[in-house]
Amino acid sequence: MYKGTARDSWPSFLMRYGFVIDHNRCIGCHACTVACKEEHQVPVGVFRTWVKYVEKGEFPHTSRHFGVLRCNHCDDAPCIEICPTHALYRRHDGIVDFDNTRCIGCKGCMQACPYDALYIDPNNNTAAKCNFCAHRVENNMEPACVIVCPTQAIFAGDLDDAGSTVSRIVATQKVSVRKPEKGTKPKLFYVGIEPDLLDPTKLSRQTTDMFSDRRVKPEASEAADAALTREVYDVAHPVPWGWKIAAYLWTKSIAAGVMLVAAIVILLSGESGERLFCVAAPLVALVALAATSMLLIFDLKRPGRFVYLLTKPNFKSWLVLGAYVLMAYGVLIVIWLWCGLVKHYVPGAVSSATAVLAVASACYSAFLFAQAKGRDLWQGRMLFYHLVVHALICGSATLCLMGLITDGFMSILRWVCLILVVSLIASLIMILAEAAIPHGSAEVKLAMRALTRGKLSIQFWGLAIGIGILCPLGYAAALIFAGAGDYAAFLLPLHALVGVWAYEDVWVKAGQAVPLS
Repeated sequence: MYKGTARDSWPSFLMRYGFVIDHNRCIGCHACTVACKEEHQVPVGVFRTWVKYVEKGEFPHTSRHFGVLRCNHCDDAPCIEICPTHALYRRHDGIVDFDNTRCIGCKGCMQACPYDALYIDPNNNTAAKCNFCAHRVENNMEPACVIVCPTQAIFAGDLDDAGSTVSRIVATQKVSVRKPEKGTKPKLFYVGIEPDLLDPTKLSRQTTDMFSDRRVKPEASEAADAALTREVYDVAHPVPWGWKIAAYLWTKSIAAGVMLVAAIVILLSGESGERLFCVAAPLVALVALAATSMLLIFDLKRPGRFVYLLTKPNFKSWLVLGAYVLMAYGVLIVIWLWCGLVKHYVPGAVSSATAVLAVASACYSAFLFAQAKGRDLWQGRMLFYHLVVHALICGSATLCLMGLITDGFMSILRWVCLILVVSLIASLIMILAEAAIPHGSAEVKLAMRALTRGKLSIQFWGLAIGIGILCPLGYAAALIFAGAGDYAAFLLPLHALVGVWAYEDVWVKAGQAVPLS
């Protein structure tokens, strides 16, 4: 066996390591789990390999099945692509390994992996997973889980070696892989496993324990209606992204939208010297951009390593590309502000360039979420356009509030309010269309069910749609047709801003509402 640890020292033609787990032999004893934890000193509460149990049928005709789950060491691993600092990488023997000295704890890899194989190590706050016991492989030893298995149900070897056991099994027996539709080309093959164990959308979540009940709504699983397969044991998989990501999307929409709307209104009205646009708008945009950066940094498990995005960048990751877009956008905002303070007007070239980077700043997150391939809801093509519309809503709403507070020119505010109303209508149409169209993916169906009819529906319909869109449109109608007073003029943009935040928050939650394993 070729020895060496450097990432680029393995000739690409040598080998392609993979696993085969034979569930005709497996007895579900958890020996592999224990051996893995001991070999790598895995902390309590997290797992590199684990055993999951399900039950099928109704009493007395029931059966129990189990499956061993872990990293699939994919040939086309999405975790490698999204990792911003090359902390995850593929060795030339096919093993997907990690370097925790480079990890910044962004949790992007956890969202990209369709198999829930990664976790955050509570001891060092960096990502970790099965690495095929690479240190043992380099010393001509098998992984710890292989040697400890009492029934020899786990096989490891070179899939490109026709004489290896794993290669012969894959070539001669019926094997299964988890989620082949994801296109990750997994190298963990199963023999004799219960198919429902490989598809979490077909499992109903356990609602009872021996001495207590857990209230879990049936919309958590597509199979809940039929109750064909019930999950009875699994390890915990915490949701990686929370309110900070939703807040980051919201503040970024304000930062991008203020300058985008200002550039549009300058183009339409010719008022390039209006102080609201020359000075106030770039100041607010800079504050919102700073808040966006702080939210991104403090959401990292290792915020002190944020500089690694610049010093150890993976330019395939939109976390890195987005950071550069935000920096370039910040430079243009400063130039815009300087023009407003010194020249008292904004040149057309500056406003045009700023508008382009404002769109890029608002929308690069669509490509970032698309790299989170484990979450089907986030793969929709409409996200890019949603982010553009949200930037227009947040930008025009913020400018409306600023204009009302500073007594800006009414002719200018009419343009801003028009953009706000049109953007709200566009957002409503897009959201309702996305909720109404049929979805081919079972995971998207479950996420949309949680969003529109499940535990997230009150926030979705009540805050995001009702307070955030319908109420502002009602205020706009009152202003136009009934001559409503200042209260409507202030409530219109305030409710619009609340609505965008509510939608971003519920959308991030819905994307993570469906279990990956």
